[in-house]
Amino acid sequence: MKYGYARVSTKGQAIKGNSLEEQVSKLKLEDCQKIYQEAFTGTHADRPQFQELLSLLKEGDTLVVTKLDRFARSAMDGIQTVRNLIDQGIRVHILNMGLVENTPTGKLILTVMSGFAEFERDMIVERTQEGKAIAKQRDDFREGRPNKFSKKQIQHALELLTGHSYKQVEEITGISKSTLIRAKKKAEIEIVKVN
Repeated sequence: MKYGYARVSTKGQAIKGNSLEEQVSKLKLEDCQKIYQEAFTGTHADRPQFQELLSLLKEGDTLVVTKLDRFARSAMDGIQTVRNLIDQGIRVHILNMGLVENTPTGKLILTVMSGFAEFERDMIVERTQEGKAIAKQRDDFREGRPNKFSKKQIQHALELLTGHSYKQVEEITGISKSTLIRAKKKAEIEIVKVN
């Protein structure tokens, strides 16, 4: 059986000329007997329609998608999904790439896709490292996630702790108990260092 899968992100996808209607129309031209579709961002692993479709596919079936990124969060994820499917005897037809199946040509397409995925991953790592190197040149560089609360807000919350419980201060300031405990310990250590 030939199945189709169409997906758009929840926002802005139609602008890219890749709306659900356009994808479904292309899948119908490919004679897909059943087409699954959903609006879910590709970064979410939990795409119910896609998971249902994967559970139905069996040896000899064909999965048709307009582009690899329609069912994958990343190129590597897409290639792994395609590899798993062809290992089960399922053909994958990616309309803008070709038919990937357990044949020499299908394996060549998969190898080329893997090369591009590895290239994409390496480029992301390189750009991240370059960005980090540039950021480290700044005097105010601090690795990790930025603080949610300013020093002033933390100080105010610590002052409130003298007359209130952690729970009350959390309700007043929105600063969690665990953050307050860490800040209090840090303040105590700084006092010890000064003395």
